[in-house]
Order: sequence, then structure tokens, then C-alpha cells
Amino acid sequence: MKIGILISGRGSNMVALVDAVASGEIPDSTVAIVISDQPDAAGLPKAEELGVETLVIEKNGRKRAEHDAEIIAALKERDVEFVCLAGYMRLLSPDFVRAFPNRIVNIHPSLLPSFPGLDVQQQAIDHGVKISGCTVHFVNEDLDAGPIILQRVVEVKDDDTADTLSERILEQEHRAYVEAIRRIVSGRLSIAGRRTAYSEISDKS
Repeated sequence: MKIGILISGRGSNMVALVDAVASGEIPDSTVAIVISDQPDAAGLPKAEELGVETLVIEKNGRKRAEHDAEIIAALKERDVEFVCLAGYMRLLSPDFVRAFPNRIVNIHPSLLPSFPGLDVQQQAIDHGVKISGCTVHFVNEDLDAGPIILQRVVEVKDDDTADTLSERILEQEHRAYVEAIRRIVSGRLSIAGRRTAYSEISDKS
């Protein structure tokens, strides 16, 4: 499977995915390109150091659909089959979602459907929740609303700040994203409406 990764910032989840592909933890795959809408994204040199092609496609005042069309074209030119959003801070257009149906995945730093959008760690603390975490989900045309693939739970401590909670959630994000893509690549993940199911294959004969 040829994977394209979209980033806007530091790209730590991108690095986790690229490393997992290189090690074979995500099997039978290659990361074909990393694209950023931000020319100064810290993840770009990291991707280059890992030997992955990078490309910057800025919005430059264009409408979302026009900007997305250029990204779609770049992905298609490289025969990308699957798109991973790794800290990509723009909402995708309906045309983008339709170009890769059930083949775009995002990771979000909360237990969806709680706390979609931005500043989610602070939202969790402000609401006084005792657990938070991260969610890997398919992308549809609504914000953070696609079918959930898997989630990981993180305790919210009494003295947590948004930064300390974010750090612990990020550790789980790296593991969860790799596991989610591994499941998808295996071909054993199915989608039925809003629900997904993963079939483990036993080694027992």
C-alpha cells in the first residue's frame, strides 16, 4: 500500500508511521510522500532525513477546494492509495474525501465523540473528566466524526495542565496510529455504517 501523509507542524506521528513502515511493523507498505501546507513545518526535514519525498503545497489565498485539488493531484501522481493526516490542521473538502473514500485516516487527541476540534486537552481539563486519550478514525465530510478504528485511554491527573496531558496522550497516539494502519493494511478491518470491526487471525490450526 502506498501511503501519503499530510502534516502542518512537527510531524511526530508522521515519524512514527514512517519508522513503522521501515521496520515492517506496518507490512507491505511504503510512504510515498509527505505533504505540508506550511513551508516551515518542523516535520519536513524529519521526513527528508528518513528518506521520504516531501512537498509543500500552500493555500496562498485559494479556496479550500482549489488547494485540495492540487494536493489530490500530487497524491494521485504518486499512486498513493491511502492518506494519513498527522497533525494536518486544515479541514478537508468534500472533493478530497470523495477522492479517497474510506481511505483517509486521522488521529485526534481525545476520546471522540468528546471534545472534537481544537484545544481538546484544555477542554478535557475544564470539563473535569478523569480519563482522556486519543482516537484514530476514518475521515468523512464532518469534523472529527468518521468511523472510529481504535482508541487509547490516558488518565487525567488532578495536577495536569494542557501541556502535561498532551505529552502523555502523544505517547499513546504514536502507538495507536501505527496499530490502526497495521490493521487496515492487513485487510481484516471492515466498516459497517459508523462501526468498524477487526478480525484477529489465530495461529492455531
